[in-house]
Amino acid sequence: MLDGYTGAAVVRAALKLEPLVFVRPGELTQARWGEFDLDAAEWCFEITKRMRGQQRRELLVPLSCQALEILRGLKDLTGTWEYVFPSVRKAWSKKPISNGTINAALRAVGLPKDAMTSHGFRAMARTILAQNLHVPAEIIELQLGHVLKDPNGTAYNRTSFLPERRDMMQKWADYLDTLKAELPQ
Repeated sequence: MLDGYTGAAVVRAALKLEPLVFVRPGELTQARWGEFDLDAAEWCFEITKRMRGQQRRELLVPLSCQALEILRGLKDLTGTWEYVFPSVRKAWSKKPISNGTINAALRAVGLPKDAMTSHGFRAMARTILAQNLHVPAEIIELQLGHVLKDPNGTAYNRTSFLPERRDMMQKWADYLDTLKAELPQ
């Protein structure tokens, strides 16, 4: 269904990438090329730059093969710009697309507000990863950028479960491909 979006290539790429990385909408729209290491298949950004009131910390997003394909295709188009998803309304301005752009694209492909929002991809991923793919909650929560509650406090818990998160992100992307393949043509 998301493949049916026929608008701007930048918005189409953001719409396809959002469910694969399930970050907050503002984290995606404000992504900068300097945060990506495509060779290492990683996107690392500081959460506090995007979220007021959060403690200063980084989120590392392992990138699936599918996410890398989208980003590499987009690099040819926007790679010389600061933002991965520069605004298309102002002839490639120095600002990113707005947080509402992905929601507008979802409406354009026929998904009503009560069916899906860009932020809704986070809840969808959280639910399906736990329920269908049986990923432990602590790994999902780390990938969502949530601070894990630990009885010993965060000073003693510095786990990142990076290998498990890499595996989870690829399984998630493969699962989404399977769902897409099952849709009627």
